[in-house]
Amino acid sequence: MNFHTKYELFRAYFERALGIVFERETEGAPEMLAESMRYSLEAGGKRVRPVLFLATLDTFGYAWEEEIALATAIECIHTYSLIHDDLPAMDNDDLRRGKPSNHKMFGEANAILAGDGLLSLGFHLLLKEATRSKRHLAAGEILSRAAGVLGMVAGQSFELFCEKQPEKFSEEELLAIYRRKTSDMIAAPCAMAATLANCFKEEFLHFGEKLGMLFQLTDDILDAKSGEDCDKLTATQIYGIEGAEKMADAWAEDCKNILKKIGADTTFHEYLVDFVRNRKH
Repeated sequence: MNFHTKYELFRAYFERALGIVFERETEGAPEMLAESMRYSLEAGGKRVRPVLFLATLDTFGYAWEEEIALATAIECIHTYSLIHDDLPAMDNDDLRRGKPSNHKMFGEANAILAGDGLLSLGFHLLLKEATRSKRHLAAGEILSRAAGVLGMVAGQSFELFCEKQPEKFSEEELLAIYRRKTSDMIAAPCAMAATLANCFKEEFLHFGEKLGMLFQLTDDILDAKSGEDCDKLTATQIYGIEGAEKMADAWAEDCKNILKKIGADTTFHEYLVDFVRNRKH
């Protein structure tokens, strides 16, 4: 099975199960709240984080179909961050994945509540799954740390701070934002899967961290090429597009070198690196 076929297998299975889990867990919620949550959660996208989680479980020979609730928690928490990131007080983006952003569809107040709802739903699922085993509890702790005040939220906060005068900041601040804002929430699925499979390897955590850095770097490059580069601190502001491209190639190679040390069949992950590096949107 080639990479794209296998990726679609994980993605399509997750999409189907996501709808079932969401309907079950939001039954009885106010109609507007559920509609606005569903609008962003089911807005498409590559589903990189849940696919990475399921694929890593599969690499260890673990029954990945049994962990859809955790995959859903990952995507709920990621989607909440996108809704809040688009708000006028943050990035003030009118579009998300080619569609009106949540606050444009439902109003700012409802968008805030939709984000709150998805974040709460994510942690509700983590707590339910934590009762299954100590490894499930540990997996939940990994995700909560990655999403919290030492992870993604910290990265968003630091980015806001640097927005005021991005020219005053350098590579050190840029990489700190990358690590917290994006990398932690891509490394977490790898670490969660390895923990559940009882095959935790530091190399898989390092791979996820580096892949997350590469993901954010390619975002900056794509934004600059499309003319969407803004007042934020970005790689293209520091290195230029050509310099950022060279850095992305080097980071992609770093990802593959880390995978070689793992001692498992990481063919899917190697292709995923190329998928992230060469994506067009």
